[in-house]
Amino acid sequence: MYKQIGNLDIVLSSHQGKVRDIHDLGDKLLIVTSDRISAFDVVFPDPLPGKGVILNQIAAHIFKTTSHIVPNHFITDRVEEYPEQLQAFKDYLEGRSMLVKKLRVIPVECIVRGYISGSAWSEYQKTRSIGGLPIEEDLKESQAFARPIFTPSTKASEGHDLNISYNQMRERMDTNIAEFIRDRSLELYSWAHAQLREKGILLADTKFEFGALGNEILLADEALTPDSSRFWDLSQYQVGQSPASFDKQIVRDYLSSTGWNKQPPAPHLPDDIVRKALDKYRQIRDMIIGDNT
Repeated sequence: MYKQIGNLDIVLSSHQGKVRDIHDLGDKLLIVTSDRISAFDVVFPDPLPGKGVILNQIAAHIFKTTSHIVPNHFITDRVEEYPEQLQAFKDYLEGRSMLVKKLRVIPVECIVRGYISGSAWSEYQKTRSIGGLPIEEDLKESQAFARPIFTPSTKASEGHDLNISYNQMRERMDTNIAEFIRDRSLELYSWAHAQLREKGILLADTKFEFGALGNEILLADEALTPDSSRFWDLSQYQVGQSPASFDKQIVRDYLSSTGWNKQPPAPHLPDDIVRKALDKYRQIRDMIIGDNT
């Protein structure tokens, strides 16, 4: 795999993110989703074989079905429609890549929470706030908020992202842009929550990223994948408990049980954790887009 990425690097200017490899084609980008896994903002030495294809399939499906809410950077995931210079890499790119518009990235992660869980639950128990936003409701773990809340964070290329308030986010950019990405994030969440609930999935929380092309703001990166969202099994959901999830929570739970300090270097993942995590990724992929993939 890495040899093939290296060959691509000879052809294109490239950047390696935590999970995705981004290749610059001038006015377009080729995004290749690897099998790497990150948790607590640290990349692990053990890949999840086939994870990249699963994530790419979900992201492409979501981009194709949410453009009525907000335009996005997706162009195509059909390798035969890629530039000629990439055709030699078809076997590697097939299924795990997409061609997208090149944007000026807006450096915040737009997190929307419909239910209180994870780090938000921990913060709420200590401070009665989430991301600095005071919460007046008396909540139990995994309970739904009266309405979804927007809790942005900084976007860090290395290390941990930092939670900021909406007002802090607005201070970093034009007010109209801040309002647009907040409102579209909430709208995307509400649409996805309604769609997924019909399929037996609760979308507990998720994050979106945006970029600018000229004067237009577009949805970018990925959307509604197990790496960017917390999916719960509706049939097992109960307020006051941490529900069964279809994402990398199984990895986070294992890591928390080991006492790892969440700092590099990351420990190796046992084979059974890798297998169970992949099973969860496949399940949510099949529930979101069908099993004919």
